[in-house]
Amino acid sequence: MASVRDIKRKIRVVKNISQITQAMKMVAAAKLRRVQERVQRGKPYSQTMAELVGTLAPNVKEFSHPLLAVRPVGAVGIVVIAADKGLCGSYNSNILRLAHGFIDRKTREIGTPTDGRQPLRILTIGRKATDYFNRRDYPVTESFLSIGADTPYEQVRAASNAITGMFLTGQVDEVYICYTEFITTISQRPQSIKFLPIEPPATDDEAPAAAAGGASLNGASAAGSGARGASQEFIFEPEAPQLLGVLLPRFVETRVYQILMEAVASEFGARMTAMTNATKNAGDQIEELTLLANRTRQAGITKELLEIVGGAEALKG
Repeated sequence: MASVRDIKRKIRVVKNISQITQAMKMVAAAKLRRVQERVQRGKPYSQTMAELVGTLAPNVKEFSHPLLAVRPVGAVGIVVIAADKGLCGSYNSNILRLAHGFIDRKTREIGTPTDGRQPLRILTIGRKATDYFNRRDYPVTESFLSIGADTPYEQVRAASNAITGMFLTGQVDEVYICYTEFITTISQRPQSIKFLPIEPPATDDEAPAAAAGGASLNGASAAGSGARGASQEFIFEPEAPQLLGVLLPRFVETRVYQILMEAVASEFGARMTAMTNATKNAGDQIEELTLLANRTRQAGITKELLEIVGGAEALKG
């Protein structure tokens, strides 16, 4: 049995760990609030952008844009968004497990391209994703550090340009993004969505199917449905194709920003939950160790009393 001194030493260690986890919880909570504020501030812009694109698209006849180009799939680009650090529960393992399975499935579907291109290109955001796929010899063509609440928008634009660049240059025919959707502080859902090419907005008859289907022009379909539902005529200045040609790249950039902020919010939510559980477990362990220390000390006192009584009895005899 451990001595009282050893048990007290363990209690001090656990208390120190508890203070660290409590501090990490508070930091994660503060960063989560900042990310949510950034998302809230950007919502009016993204919603207006989606409404504009949803309003323009039905009024543009025979319009083509590289971001809308649908090609036979011979190569695929996959973007994986994870964190730079651990200590955030199962956040990293969940998204990396999903991305790993998704990449293997796409690799089997594509097979070997006949045009000599690399069948799979992986772009990682976050050190954990980069290290994970590099250790397994997957073709990581470009990597970025995790984008956080205080990251300058230029870094977001650089990531967006890298994602769209491999599609526009013909290196890949489709782009998918694997990220963690933020639902609540204690609930995050890893998922994969098709990002490029941008799918045209659904018509009124197709709206229910589009709502059930995933990302396409992607949040614009639902957001712009109200504007399309009201049968109005618009006069565009400049012409609608010119406007749409400017708005589509900006729309894609906004979508990348939203996805990155959701992933960051999910990371901080997962870290806050993990540190809350760690602090609670440390408190429970401190209580158990304190109880064990009290029992050990009481057992030592009882043993000494028995030795004293036994010695006294021996002297009497």
